[in-house]
Amino acid sequence: MANSGAKQHKVHITDIHHVSFIVNKLTVSLDFYCGLLNIEQKTNRPDIGFNGAWLKVNAQQEIHLLELPNPDPVTGRPAHGGRDRHAAFSIENLEPLKNALGANNIPYTMSKSGRAALFTRDPDGNALEFIETL
Repeated sequence: MANSGAKQHKVHITDIHHVSFIVNKLTVSLDFYCGLLNIEQKTNRPDIGFNGAWLKVNAQQEIHLLELPNPDPVTGRPAHGGRDRHAAFSIENLEPLKNALGANNIPYTMSKSGRAALFTRDPDGNALEFIETL
């Protein structure tokens, strides 16, 4: 275990509550996440002082889209999202996702490990991994 001299505590993380992505244009991102990926948009979003959206992945996990100037480059990122920072999601079956991405000309790559997983990027270059759980 890496230790940079920090005092050791018995921290026990139990889950991931949400992942936030900075997006350039909320409507474009909502088309991708809600339209293409079929993730439900929550309507009871707190006022955070700028445009954004909360998306309900399941009963416990969410994606927060934050429409803000993006400090990260969109171009020049690795072609394979597994070699970039990314969020990973479980999915029952990869085939419908492959079909949706292909029909919308959105590139993706399969996991380099040989497992049933694919990587793609949202319209703002955020890398996403989908791992089949059949």
